[in-house]
Amino acid sequence: MALPVAAGYPDYGSTGTSKFIPQIWSTKLVIKFYKATVFGDISNTDYEGEIRKYGDKVIIRTTPDTQIKTYSKGMKLVYDQYESANVELNIDHGKYFAFTVDSVDRRQADIKFVEKWSEDASEQMKIAVDGHVLNAIYPDAHAKNKGATAGLVSSSYDLGAAAAPESLTKDNILGYIVDCGSVLSEQNVPETGRWMVIPIWMANYLKKSDLKDASMTGDTVSPLRNGRIGVIDQFTLYISNNYTSVLDTVACYNVLFGTKAATTFAAQMTEMETLPNPDSFGQLIRGLNVYGFEVIKPEALGVLYCTKGS
Repeated sequence: MALPVAAGYPDYGSTGTSKFIPQIWSTKLVIKFYKATVFGDISNTDYEGEIRKYGDKVIIRTTPDTQIKTYSKGMKLVYDQYESANVELNIDHGKYFAFTVDSVDRRQADIKFVEKWSEDASEQMKIAVDGHVLNAIYPDAHAKNKGATAGLVSSSYDLGAAAAPESLTKDNILGYIVDCGSVLSEQNVPETGRWMVIPIWMANYLKKSDLKDASMTGDTVSPLRNGRIGVIDQFTLYISNNYTSVLDTVACYNVLFGTKAATTFAAQMTEMETLPNPDSFGQLIRGLNVYGFEVIKPEALGVLYCTKGS
């Protein structure tokens, strides 16, 4: 706000009629906070090289489970005939951005706004893809890695189901994380490389929970002291703001856990280009990302269907 001017005295400020004193715009843009993306840490890219240059589908061969039988001396052996099921990785998703820039605006601007907009578009692209993956793969988790009777061997872990989500609190959240680990163990999923992606409110409950033993998180000090969540029950915890809640009387979340073996991701084309604007003086700036993802090993993916308790 300009300094007030007495009656009858000329106003030379930026709001006055003479405008001898210019209005200055800061060259520093307000810092934009981007949601953290996690899909690169929870999925593998083992087949990206096969699809990057050509094709729209990769046929992935799987290994059948060998049947082990009991042997008695002199018995006639029974030979199995195996069939190897195939999994298809389709490159069937695409997201883009596009905007125009006028040559006059670009010349007269006092900041390199086009570069800033392009950087923002790149970050927004990652966020869009991340949210797509996180909210699309949970239905493909193994049937015994979710639901009210999870656990391939024992069927004894209640991880929530439609109309019956698990209500998480700071007092019970650790127990549910341990149950998720047991569900993977019953599928013989290796403990190395396990991850869990949690929404912010779950992270809040964890920091308020009874994490007195620093060794539970793999840290030298308790998260109650350093505010960091590390590894709990072999799970590396990732905090994400990209989950979309499901309305099931209350807001519910499909919280994912597993290993990288579960999901494969491939980006076939990431392209950004600048073209002359055929209808004006300026440029057309656009970017495209063509990608695909697939759950190829459901046994290594699980879901905790939960809601925020009090």
